[in-house]
Amino acid sequence: MTQPWTAGVEQEFLLVDPDTRRPVPLAESVAQHAGDSLDVQRELTPFQIEVATPVCATAEELAEQVRLGRTHLAKAAHAAGCRLMAAAVPPIGTLGPPPGTDDRRYRLMEYSHRKIIGGQGVCGMHVHVGVPDRDVAVRVANALRPWLPTLLGLSVNSPIEQGEDTGYASWRSIVWSRWPISGPPPHLASAAEYDRLVSALESTEVLLDTGMVYWDVRPSAQHPTVEVRVSDIPMTAREAVVIAEIIRAFARTAAESGEPERVDDVLLRAAYWRAARDGVDGLAVDPRTGHLVQARERVAELVSWCADALGDADALSTVEDHVAWLDAHGSGAARQRRAFGASPDARELVDRVLAETVGEAG
Repeated sequence: MTQPWTAGVEQEFLLVDPDTRRPVPLAESVAQHAGDSLDVQRELTPFQIEVATPVCATAEELAEQVRLGRTHLAKAAHAAGCRLMAAAVPPIGTLGPPPGTDDRRYRLMEYSHRKIIGGQGVCGMHVHVGVPDRDVAVRVANALRPWLPTLLGLSVNSPIEQGEDTGYASWRSIVWSRWPISGPPPHLASAAEYDRLVSALESTEVLLDTGMVYWDVRPSAQHPTVEVRVSDIPMTAREAVVIAEIIRAFARTAAESGEPERVDDVLLRAAYWRAARDGVDGLAVDPRTGHLVQARERVAELVSWCADALGDADALSTVEDHVAWLDAHGSGAARQRRAFGASPDARELVDRVLAETVGEAG
């Protein structure tokens, strides 16, 4: 059984041709080259691939496993004739499908949800945190609702699509919002209420199965974990680790705190839109008040709220150092834009992201 406050991270990546820098459908070959040493999963399109860490108890272990997953999967991609890229949408080429992954479930999704599925070959990061039970998972989800836009802002890494600046720091989140059950979940009273709602959605055929509950935070149907899936895939391993540690610390803090505050659904949607547009480098909507604030003020408040849990996990200095680093260097989206603006050739942008996928930002 998963122990409380352990963490695991699933990272989704694009596979690109080393010459054209466009996505290539080589996920099956990459998975074969990866072998059994990694927990590798196929995604909606064969242009994508996912690697998951094992369950990690310590910050040191989580950081090591996130980096190992990237390093080993990058080697498998190289052996398959492509490159592993941590960008949430491809800067050059189409998102796909077609072609889609040859899987019965994905084919059913194509039939059921039709044109929505086009362009959904986007890459995010999912963080799982062990909690005592599913009711605690729902409690954590309720508490996290006002902070989901802040986590999105920290992770933004998809401003450029098909060689053009979208004007958004996270175009992935805009594309993903087309799914009927996505974005922030409702405030729920219990795991039983969550299960009743999901069962009703399945009966309407909006959902084919519980795996299509694409809310940005949800309790697991199989394990005592809460899954947070709001993030773009971060450009670097360090960014992935920092976001995962914040989520783990938040879950513990929320579970040990009072009743989570409710926020207005309309204001929360507005906060999402602003986070997708500006990321951490601009302004943010505080969904508790409806006021505009500096996005980094929200980040600082989030870190402060769960600082004790971060300290207990020996992760506070790592998180604080990275927040200070962001002030000087900007988000993944800001760094992509700088690389894109430095040259009219978007291939140089791809090369920058490829380098940072398995290295660190300069």
